Amino acid sequence: MFKLLTRWCSLAVFVGCLLLFQQSSVAHAATAGKLQQFSYFGSAGLYTYDVYTPANYQVGTSVPLIVVLSGCTVDSSTMAADTGMDTLADQKQFVVAYLQQEIFANPSLCWNFFSPSNQYRGLDETGEIAGITQTVENSSSRWTINKHRVYLTGISSGGAMAVNMGAAYPDLYTAIGVHSGVEYQAVTAFSLGASVTGGPPPVLQGDLAYQTMGRYARVVPTIDIQGSVDPVVWPVNGDQVIQQWMETDHDASGGSYNASFSNPATTTHGQVSGGHSYTTYTWNNNSGQEIEEYWVVNGMGHAWSGGSGLWGDPAGPSANLALYNFFMRFSN
Repeated sequence: MFKLLTRWCSLAVFVGCLLLFQQSSVAHAATAGKLQQFSYFGSAGLYTYDVYTPANYQVGTSVPLIVVLSGCTVDSSTMAADTGMDTLADQKQFVVAYLQQEIFANPSLCWNFFSPSNQYRGLDETGEIAGITQTVENSSSRWTINKHRVYLTGISSGGAMAVNMGAAYPDLYTAIGVHSGVEYQAVTAFSLGASVTGGPPPVLQGDLAYQTMGRYARVVPTIDIQGSVDPVVWPVNGDQVIQQWMETDHDASGGSYNASFSNPATTTHGQVSGGHSYTTYTWNNNSGQEIEEYWVVNGMGHAWSGGSGLWGDPAGPSANLALYNFFMRFSN
């Protein structure tokens, strides 16, 4: 087990927890917007997070918020740079919040998605993430966030935490995106074997996620992006994330949403010029509205699709655009 955990961290799996000490304001050469760092005093201690304000934004203009959770060993400014999400924010006009793990919570800077205390509402890291999200929402002197358009995504351990947050706070996040993550409660102890073998049956986990929603239960649209040769989070996990959320959304819809994983509404094949081929699957509810979307990127490992730098794969389709286009279909 120790060897597995060491390999996990050394491969920078569950990419994206952030360093504690960042400059309080970072100007990106490629954009005219502004990335600023803020502090949040939660029950567990001091958390830092970065917020990107898009170019030419004026307070009073209602805009969406996309919250991005990184995985292990990556700081927030690197996450912003390697995903390139800020550039899309300039083009489409939305605010981005980059949330990081802190070293006091995990020495490898990984979100502790596997801990039961981080899989339910109002506890530990789920509470901290929700609290930061609400702080940004309510910072009306800086941004005017459309509270009907608040979305959450993450990669690796951040992707797994996005799943937890969708179950714990379905009232806060309109839709979620999972990049190279695992299903709800794939593990409930400090064991990462599920990243290779997959977790328990997704139908069971979907029912558990629905139970966790409690009185806040609602259909949570979900998009998943997965590399076909990811050596850290094996492709079976992408399948399970979609299957789990199909079951959760089936339960939350009162049984009216009956999509079948083996029978997607659409299957689309694509090719990045000079890069990876990919397949996109979608599933609709009985009214024809898309609820789940799944991107499988052929030949991609454990990296942000379409990103750059150490943690991105520029040969993949743009995860940013896939996430944005999916998210903008939904308002709660």
